Amino acid sequence: MANIPIDRLADELVSAIKEYTDDVAVSVRKTVDKTARKVLQETKVLAPKRTGEYAQGFGITKEDGYGTTKRIVWNKKHYRRVHLLEFGHAKVNGGRVPAYPHLRPAYEKNGANLPDELKKIIQNGG
Repeated sequence: MANIPIDRLADELVSAIKEYTDDVAVSVRKTVDKTARKVLQETKVLAPKRTGEYAQGFGITKEDGYGTTKRIVWNKKHYRRVHLLEFGHAKVNGGRVPAYPHLRPAYEKNGANLPDELKKIIQNGG
């Protein structure tokens, strides 16, 4: 480690913390992107495929803000239909349509270990 004059100590600390923060932010963004892609692929596989158009409509939306990284997997063409297929619904003349869970199981399978991966990234500094 180099000798640092006392008047430059604060600047060196700030630059070291900024470097650590930037490395962690980049690694977190990559990990969240990778997990979102896994969820998307699994959702497309599990989605009901009468014609295949519904499964092809899924995509990822990125929302990055100051200190936040968010990825949303949703159906761009048939977003109104997702909850009906996921949970089932009542028919007009009585009875119920069965549920076809596809989004929630994909998230639970691939998103369950995301907090542990993020903890490792933060502890290792990126």
